Amino acid sequence: MTSRLITGIGELVTNDPAAGDGGPLGPVRGAALVLDGERVAWVGPAGSAPPADARVDVEGRCVIPGFVDSHAHLVFAGDRVEEFSARMAGRPYAAGGIRTTVAATRAAGDADLAATAGRLVAEALRQGTTTMEIKSGYGLTVDDEARSLAVAARFTPETTFLGAHVVPAEFADDPGGYVDLVTGPMLEACAPHARWVDVFCEAGAFEADAARAVLRAGQARGLGARVHANQLGPGPGAQVAAEVGAASADHCTHLSADDVTALRDAGVVATLLPLVEFSTRSPYPDARGLLDAGLTVALACDCNPGSAFSTSMPLVVALAVREMRMTPAEAVWSATAGGAAALRRDDVGTLRAGSRADLVVLDAPTHAFLAYRPGVPLTFAVWRAGRPAYAAAG
Repeated sequence: MTSRLITGIGELVTNDPAAGDGGPLGPVRGAALVLDGERVAWVGPAGSAPPADARVDVEGRCVIPGFVDSHAHLVFAGDRVEEFSARMAGRPYAAGGIRTTVAATRAAGDADLAATAGRLVAEALRQGTTTMEIKSGYGLTVDDEARSLAVAARFTPETTFLGAHVVPAEFADDPGGYVDLVTGPMLEACAPHARWVDVFCEAGAFEADAARAVLRAGQARGLGARVHANQLGPGPGAQVAAEVGAASADHCTHLSADDVTALRDAGVVATLLPLVEFSTRSPYPDARGLLDAGLTVALACDCNPGSAFSTSMPLVVALAVREMRMTPAEAVWSATAGGAAALRRDDVGTLRAGSRADLVVLDAPTHAFLAYRPGVPLTFAVWRAGRPAYAAAG
């Protein structure tokens, strides 16, 4: 494949502390990149760049790693706009709306599910997302969960089995029987299509013992663990995530001091999803407190039809800065390298020799413009695995 020199970079965000000023973003001025095949082959001063087969001048724009969105629910049918409108009129959010999407998803064909997921993946790519996790969780039968994961696997290797999203209506009087189904036949059918297992550990969904059973069963099949934890109120989710060694505890809106300590000591990434709070008028997580306590923080969209119907990682960054008191540098790191940590990946979320050549060219001189100019489409170009994947018109 042709090697390419990316030059004329105003600010290069590498997420390599050894680069640049030594900060977490490793920002470098006057830098260049050489891409060779799917990988970054070289990073350094533009004046010292090795020869390449082609040259791309980005004319002073900022270059950052592709966003890594580590939490998304893209395999579904229908929408819940009426629920959103009612919530904006004053009705509080509850997890029960998930069952509306379950009914629509069960009735949809594979082609329709794939069309929706593909449209959302493409939408995210246009905003700079080059790595995306996709969950099941809207089928809640053996066949529907398996086909949901098969659809997800068309778009990403980061697929998550979320059969334990809520207890479906047909098991309302037998939640234990549903856990047996999830940890038995459903897991058997879904594990071949999944890298991760997840559970919604929350009041109205799954209590601690059931969550542990689901996660341990998934781990026994070789799946990594993730947990929806402490979104709607205080609860055991964060502690369960720490106990099982989950890669990530997601939401983390209502954490106690003991929860924070447990997550930090277990090395669990706290994945924050501020679009949910934005879309439900709920309190935002204390990102500042988590960072100051020494936790690794990731940012993700949680795109889903109920509580956060957006694929915009730039908006996530802006909300994290404005509403959760993160600095622009912290937010960009968490939306790139933090997401990679939540997926236990070291090949994405950074721009250094050997990393996958996923990068975003911003129509701005520095990364801080993502928060400074919220709502403005700043994605000038996206490269994924060394190939141009998107370019803004004009």
